[in-house]
Amino acid sequence: MTTQTIRFYQHGAVREIEGAPATRTVLQHLREAQQCTGTKEGCAEGDCGACTVVIGELDAHGEVALKAVNACIQFLPTLDGRALFTVEDLRAAEGTLHPVQQAMVECHGSQCGFCTPGFVMSMWALYENHPAGAGLPTRDEIAATLSGNLCRCTGYRPIVDAAQKMFDYPRQPFDRDALKTALTAIRRRGTLEYAAPDARGASFGTPAFYAPATLAEFARLRAAHPGAQILAGSTDVGLWVTKQFRDLGDILFIGNVDELKTIARDAQFLTIGAAASLEDAYAALAADYPELAELWTRFASLPIRNAGTLGGNVANGSPIGDSMPALIALDAELVLQKGDKTRTLPLDAFYLGYQKTALEPGEFVAAIRVPRPSTDLRFRTYKVSKRYDQDISAVCAAFAVKLSGTRVTSARIAFGGMAATPKRASSAEAALTGAEWNEASVHAAMTALDADYQPLTDMRASNAYRSKVARNVLWRFYLETRLDEPLALVDVNAFAFERQANGVH
Repeated sequence: MTTQTIRFYQHGAVREIEGAPATRTVLQHLREAQQCTGTKEGCAEGDCGACTVVIGELDAHGEVALKAVNACIQFLPTLDGRALFTVEDLRAAEGTLHPVQQAMVECHGSQCGFCTPGFVMSMWALYENHPAGAGLPTRDEIAATLSGNLCRCTGYRPIVDAAQKMFDYPRQPFDRDALKTALTAIRRRGTLEYAAPDARGASFGTPAFYAPATLAEFARLRAAHPGAQILAGSTDVGLWVTKQFRDLGDILFIGNVDELKTIARDAQFLTIGAAASLEDAYAALAADYPELAELWTRFASLPIRNAGTLGGNVANGSPIGDSMPALIALDAELVLQKGDKTRTLPLDAFYLGYQKTALEPGEFVAAIRVPRPSTDLRFRTYKVSKRYDQDISAVCAAFAVKLSGTRVTSARIAFGGMAATPKRASSAEAALTGAEWNEASVHAAMTALDADYQPLTDMRASNAYRSKVARNVLWRFYLETRLDEPLALVDVNAFAFERQANGVH
C-alpha cells in the first residue's frame, strides 16, 4: 500500500502534509509545525473553546459550509479536502481590524486575551453564516454560538454586545466562490490511505488512516478491518488520545461518505444517516418534534455539534448520552450494515451492557430511523445538569405517551444517567399503559421507577438525587401534558421564565 498526502486549503494556498502521525491534532500541527500560535491550547478536550477554528467544506449541494470546531481534538488527516481558517486569516489591511475584532475592541470584550481568538473564530463563523438582510442575530442565537467558548475574566455581556455590533461596520468580503473552486479541486474522489512512517522508516506504519468516499468502500473496509476504530467527529475518540494517551490502532474515518450524511423523510420515518452532524440531525428532529429544541441547544456546544455525529453518539453507547433517551422514547430503530447486507434493530435492543452493543464484527451503524409524529402523541425531554450549557447530564429523561381520549394506549419512558446503559422504564410504562392520564396513575408510575432503576452515586449526583429527579420530571411531564389546564413551559422552566421576563425569545 502506498500512503497518500493530506491536502487542505489554508492561508490562500493548498497545504500538503505527509509524515505526521495520524492522531496528531490540528491544534498540535498549528502551534508546533506552523507556529500559528493565535490558536490556544486550553483543556485539550473540546470544552473551553480556546482552540476554536473554522472548517470549510462542501456540503451535500456542493456549496461551501463554514463550521466552528475544536482544533484540540480533531485529527490532522480529517482536514483532507477541506479548508482551515484560524485567527490569522482575519488579517485585514495594515492598521485595520476585521469587524469581529474591531467590535471586540470597542465593546471591551477582552481582558487577559487568552480565550479571545477562540471567541473571535466562533463569532466569525456566525458573521459569515448569518444571512445578509436578516437583521441582527438574537441574543439566544449568539448564546448558542458562544456556548463552546469559556471566558474566565471578561464576562459574557461585552462579548455578546460585540457579536451584535460586528454587523454595524462595512461588510468584510469573503469569496465563497473562490473557496468553492479550491475545495472542488482538492476534494478526493477515492479513498485516502494515510499513515506516518513507523520507527523503522517503513513506507506504511501504524496506525493506518482510511478515509473512503463511498458507502460501498466504507463497508468493504469495515469488513476487511473489523478491529479498526471508526472515527466520526472525534468528539469522544479524540479524548482517548489527548487525555488517555491510547493507541487507537487503525482508523476508519466515516466523515467523507456523503451517502451516510443524508437526511430524508417519507410518510413513516425520518431517516438520519450515521455521519450526519449532530447539529444537522437535531435540526431535522426538531422540525418533526419541536419539543426537542431545548435538548438540541443544551447538547454540548455548537462546535461539538458541528463535528460530532448522531450515529457516533448512538454507537458509542454512553450511559449518559443525551440523544438516546429521546430516540428510545420515540421508538427509533437502527439500520445496521455489514458488507452489502443491512438489518434493522430497535434502538432499545442495541445496548447489551456498559458500552457493549449488538454490533457484529465488521458491522456498523448506517442510519437512525425515527417514526414521524402522530397527533395522539405527548412527548417531552428533560436534561438535568449542574450547568445549563455544555454540561454532562446527571439525569436525562424522555417521555412519549399516546392517548385515546383520557386513556393511555402506550407509554415509552427512557432515562440516561440512571443505569449502565440508556434504559427504558418498563415498570413505570406498565403502570401507565391502559390507565387514565391523571394524577393517580402518574403517581403510581413515579413509584414504579424505583423498581426500574438503581442509579449510582458519582461526582455528578447521588443515587438518591437521581431517583428523586426521575420521579419529579415524570410529574413535570404530566403537568405539561395533562388534559385539564396543562402548564406552559414558562410556568415550569426557570430559564424560560427569565427569558420571558427579559423580553428575550
